[in-house]
Order: sequence, then structure tokens, then C-alpha cells
Amino acid sequence: MSKKDTQHEERIAELTADLQRTRADFENYRKRVDAEKTQAREAGRNAAIMKLLPVIDTIERATRHIPEDLADNKWAQGVAGLSRNLDKTLAGLGLEKIVAEPGTVFDPELHEAIQFDEDAEGEEEVIAEELQPGYLQDDKPLRHAMVRVTRH
Repeated sequence: MSKKDTQHEERIAELTADLQRTRADFENYRKRVDAEKTQAREAGRNAAIMKLLPVIDTIERATRHIPEDLADNKWAQGVAGLSRNLDKTLAGLGLEKIVAEPGTVFDPELHEAIQFDEDAEGEEEVIAEELQPGYLQDDKPLRHAMVRVTRH
């Protein structure tokens, strides 16, 4: 093999290595851009949901306090149906309510204690009342449930 052939082979090896590095850099760039797009999409979805939560809270409060004499009213039933439809739609977006019923064990990862019954006795901190519902988005707290805590 001549000196010229050796130089050509070295140059081919060098260019091949450069091409492999360029391909790897591009693949890393593509993955990073895909991840950033996904994060931006999730952030936008979460921001939109956070703006809807106060409206959902108001509708839920209204349906919980429908007077007995309006229970059979078509309009009141429509509002209750709206609430159920919203719940289904939000579930489709990966949103689920945090369990915060009375007697549920208090979990600071999911619940925010707004009030605490200092006079209560017991070993375990449990929820006495849910003051505002909380929600998980893809198993991560989007909004913590605001609760009153007591001991059991």
C-alpha cells in the first residue's frame, strides 16, 4: 500500500468519524427538541386547566347545594349534567381528583392543611373536611386539596 493510499484511508476514517459525531449530535438535538415540545404542551394544558378549576369549583358547589324543591327542575339537572361532563372531559386530559374525604389520612404531598383541630387527640392526622378539591395531573399534584385536619 502506498503512502497516498494510507493518507486516503486516514482521511476517510477521519471523515467517517466526523459524520458519526454529526449524526449523534443531530439525534441528541432532535430528542431535546421533542422533549421541549412535550414539556411546552404539558405546561400549556396545565395552565388552561388551572384557569378552569375555579369555574369547576363553582359549578360543583352549586350542584351540591341545589334546594330540594329544585331537585327535579330540568335546568338544575342540566347544570348537574354539565358538572359530570366536565369531570369526564378532565379525566380524559389525565386530571383526577385527590381523595380528601373526611377520615382520609392526611398526606402533605397531596393535601394542604388550612385549619388544624388543636384540641383533638389521637395518633393519626386525618381529614375532617375538604375545603377545596385538589387535583392530580398525570399522578402529580396540580393543585393540592385544601383541608381541615384533626387527629383520630
